[in-house]
Amino acid sequence: MIITNQSVTLKRDCAVVAIPAGTPHVLTAGTTVRITQTLGGSYTVAAQGALFRIEDKDADALGERGPTVEGAAPPEFSEKMVWDQLRTVYDPEIPVNIADLGLIYRCEVSDHPEGGKKIEIDMSLTAPGCGMSDVLKADVEKKLRRLPDVKEVKVQVVFDPPWGPGRMSEAAKLQLGFDLDYGTDSGNSFGEPSFGGYRIMR
Repeated sequence: MIITNQSVTLKRDCAVVAIPAGTPHVLTAGTTVRITQTLGGSYTVAAQGALFRIEDKDADALGERGPTVEGAAPPEFSEKMVWDQLRTVYDPEIPVNIADLGLIYRCEVSDHPEGGKKIEIDMSLTAPGCGMSDVLKADVEKKLRRLPDVKEVKVQVVFDPPWGPGRMSEAAKLQLGFDLDYGTDSGNSFGEPSFGGYRIMR
């Protein structure tokens, strides 16, 4: 779900991460914030002339319901589960998940020596030096570790080859207003102009 321009007042002090710098901050109780995006279990809010990310565990500060604990037994592990989880991790500025953005360069599942599964991910970002690198990497690790039978998750951020809009899925291109013939290779220079009202490059 995407919530746009919904203003709320923080009910308590709340730890946030500045976007795109990735630096931690605290917004105090009583601060008015505008929710610009809520996808993948986190919130992007505008406040004090800047953008911030609020984790789902702090949803109560916004007057929202926090994450629920599933009571049902987990299903059997499958590689589809991995991709399903990757599609719940979103760029905090763009309402498209990292899989459809084409940020996943490698996804390898193998048997762990101690039993269970090991997942190795190579992922990129829409721009090198993005301050949200550690935040998105931690998101991927956290969500994949929740999968049944997963013993180890390794996520590496890479920039070779550099990401370009041509790596996006057709659905993502349509959503962001890209021409589907924009291209399929990744050899695109950084600093590409925005499309469809969304800033792709930081």
